[in-house]
Amino acid sequence: MKNVAQRLIESHLISGKMVAGEEIALKVDQTLCQDATGTMVMLELEAMGVKKVKTEVSAQYVDHNLVQNDFKNADDHIFLQTSAAKYGIQFSGPGNGVSHPVHMEKFGIPGKLLIGSDSHTCAAGSLGMLAMGSGGLEVALAMVGRPYFIKMPKIMGIKLTGKLPAWVSAKDVILEVLRRHDVDGGVGKILEYYGPGLEGLTAMDRHVIANMGAELGATASVFPSDGQVKEFLKQQGREKDFKEIVADGASYDLHDEIDLSKLEPLIACPSSPGNVVPVREVAGKEVFQVMIGSSANPGLRDFAVPALIFKNKRAHERVSLDINPSSRQILENLTEMGHLMQLIKAGARIHQAGCNGCIGMGQAPATDKISLRTVPRNFPGRSGTKEDKVYLCSPETAAASAITGVITDPRDLEHKMGMKYPHFKEPGHIILNNDMIVAPPKDGSGVQIIRGPNIQPLPQVEPLRDHLEGPVLLKLENNISTDEISPAGSKVLPFRSNIPEISKFTFSGVDEGYYARAIKHQKTGSFIVAGSNYGQGSSREHAALAPSFLGVKAVLAKSYARIHRSNLVNFGILPLVFANEQDWKGIEKDDVLKIGNIHELVKTGKDFSVQNVTKNKAISMKCPLSEHERTVLLEGGLINYIIKHKDA
Repeated sequence: MKNVAQRLIESHLISGKMVAGEEIALKVDQTLCQDATGTMVMLELEAMGVKKVKTEVSAQYVDHNLVQNDFKNADDHIFLQTSAAKYGIQFSGPGNGVSHPVHMEKFGIPGKLLIGSDSHTCAAGSLGMLAMGSGGLEVALAMVGRPYFIKMPKIMGIKLTGKLPAWVSAKDVILEVLRRHDVDGGVGKILEYYGPGLEGLTAMDRHVIANMGAELGATASVFPSDGQVKEFLKQQGREKDFKEIVADGASYDLHDEIDLSKLEPLIACPSSPGNVVPVREVAGKEVFQVMIGSSANPGLRDFAVPALIFKNKRAHERVSLDINPSSRQILENLTEMGHLMQLIKAGARIHQAGCNGCIGMGQAPATDKISLRTVPRNFPGRSGTKEDKVYLCSPETAAASAITGVITDPRDLEHKMGMKYPHFKEPGHIILNNDMIVAPPKDGSGVQIIRGPNIQPLPQVEPLRDHLEGPVLLKLENNISTDEISPAGSKVLPFRSNIPEISKFTFSGVDEGYYARAIKHQKTGSFIVAGSNYGQGSSREHAALAPSFLGVKAVLAKSYARIHRSNLVNFGILPLVFANEQDWKGIEKDDVLKIGNIHELVKTGKDFSVQNVTKNKAISMKCPLSEHERTVLLEGGLINYIIKHKDA
């Protein structure tokens, strides 16, 4: 019997074989964009001469760039709204909430295939969807009816048994998976959850787990569409969209099993989501900020449970308690149910519905002070403070620590303070808010796109050269994230639609002198050398676009994160892999490299011989590409390819 992931893939398969490692092409039903990547998608649609999208549903959310320090973000909001109207895209405006929970509330349908220009698009797997994060260019292509190409992943079945004990919740489940498999344990895999333990996990609990599958590098996370999904859709007034998709007795390529009853509160220490330990091992450390709310803990219960914990209590005087509602609808329900008032009485600072501090948009922690957050990532500097100390935890651990002022195992609230765990049951009926989703007109041909002065055309990418020679401008260690390649935050992301400007921040957190060196080699070309899992984290294509603009022609790495590798190909950068990882040690910053006969090697798939001119040594590199990727790379990227083959 096929598992749920295989059934979803098979029902969308256009070409290729469902054999792990083989390239497959899939039909896309829905797409999702957020504003940090959506402006690029709109510019890409324009560059391709698109008139109207062809998907069943495409939605554009404004959730990242909410801080309006000047005209740039406000201008881009208008640009996105008018572009959405022109191209036939649903529009969710600033303040309506984070894309992933809002999409789940309004558009998620079991059995559908969703790709989004945000790595946490995988959260929709909680509804029995096949949902994957991707680069914006691939999303733009899907919006105009083109297939989505990926390598067929292996399916890892994760059997859940037992029932979560008090003070332990869904965040602890995914932290346990990260503790076991680390940040690259899901690369090349779909994680499918099954077993009797699912009965106690609501659809929003599953969202928490599926969302942070991105932190393992997984292609997708998949849950069955069962009674819990039906209850969620009924609560959202969309019970008609329910379709049962289960696969009892199915087989899997890989296996793991978690007894939920044996889990304890867990926490990811700085500065990696995979650096997970039991909370009790780091308990007692002073806390200065606690942030609750993000795409990783976006459900009503993720705010209601802390509110109940805070009943008749206040946050410690040292702690800044920040509440980030994940959607306007949830904010309205928290208000109606009285939970928002309890949080306010506890001393909370209530922020607008959106990503906010998770993406470094305000709420930066103090120097050398611990911040506990229910967000999905704690990469170095992502918070907005360069030398940050961000820990990832559940809402229960966050609330307990806010009360005591130190990292606290939430079970201590019961053992030492006599507090009973506030079990929360999802209400059957809630306030529904659809008012801020703006549907496009049937005919948007007459809509005028309004663009501010910060929005610049996409830079052209030249076809891949047959011969490359240039210096290594950076040598990097393992697990470099896209936050470290192209930083987020309120200072940088307003330039997301202005590549010449945003490129000035490339690698700025790693090496402040990188841009000045790179711009000198913009015309002649340069290289980056990296370790394993290069480009983990966000799907932002700026992490490939900006280096491409600065003249990076090839990256030499031990291995790549899935989405970033695709983005490199899509913007004409050669993604080479060390045939022998030990050779990584033999290249230093400023070494001059030379590569020849590139076109033939790309076409044939043969190994590359990279000459280290400085050390007079040859290094063997592999470049495993699919047939589709070879063609795209030789054309100089996906936009060049589409323009050339638009009638194909």
